[in-house]
Amino acid sequence: MPSSTRLLSGVAPIIGQYELCLCDIWGVVHNGVAPYAEACAALAKMRTGGVTVVLVSNAPRPRSEIATQLGRLGVPGDAFDAIVTSGDVARDLIAHRAGEPLYHLGPDRDLPLLAGLDAPRVGASEGHYVVCTGLFDDENETAESYAEALADFARRGLTLICANPDLVVDRGGRMVPCAGSIAVAYEKLGGRAIYAGKPHAPIYELAIRQGEEVRGESVDKSRILAIGDAIRTDVAGAAQYGVAALMCLAGIHAEETGDLSATELEDWFARQSHRPDFAMPQLAW
Repeated sequence: MPSSTRLLSGVAPIIGQYELCLCDIWGVVHNGVAPYAEACAALAKMRTGGVTVVLVSNAPRPRSEIATQLGRLGVPGDAFDAIVTSGDVARDLIAHRAGEPLYHLGPDRDLPLLAGLDAPRVGASEGHYVVCTGLFDDENETAESYAEALADFARRGLTLICANPDLVVDRGGRMVPCAGSIAVAYEKLGGRAIYAGKPHAPIYELAIRQGEEVRGESVDKSRILAIGDAIRTDVAGAAQYGVAALMCLAGIHAEETGDLSATELEDWFARQSHRPDFAMPQLAW
């Protein structure tokens, strides 16, 4: 972990050190409603300068679905080379359980995660394991809404595959709960959860493979920069995997960091489980 965090107003002074950028999407590239123009422009400029950009998301859907969503939101195609999602990792985990009946806990919009897999969906009482992609109604429910169901899963010893380890996400200025909050609640009851996305290693391994395929060469960890807005997933994952982290402060931690001076920010970083190498308000060139 770095001993201090270097505060930046733009990425230009440091980007020359890196060949591959693993960039979070929600909270960095867009807020779920509209893209951040400066962030998109910065990523495009990185690519022009020879940096490969792989967008890495804890979205519980395959990369093709996220590519469609990005286009719908207006994120320009020149901002990235490839996309990797926790949904891609979750599909691998589900594929290894081919034929086993599962209970899907999450909204129907996440069903593309299961498309084409030998993964029969059944009711909560019949599932051999649980695939959690989120809450059925994340606008009105919390993890506590599922206490009874989770207690039953734990009693039966079911494994829960968490396809989105995020606890919350900023949807147009409002924080809504994600699948990670369900998985944490399940673990507190003694249940076993497997996390498909950040901060766990499999999604980084997949993202780096994608980046190396684009480049046609291997990339040393010292030449990889991870960008994100969450300590628990983005910064912790980068630290645990051994790559540098740049944190965008105006994302998920905006209420905690928004009014802090440089000295107060340093104190805030010191209190966190993991510290980024660099930080800036929002991604910009």
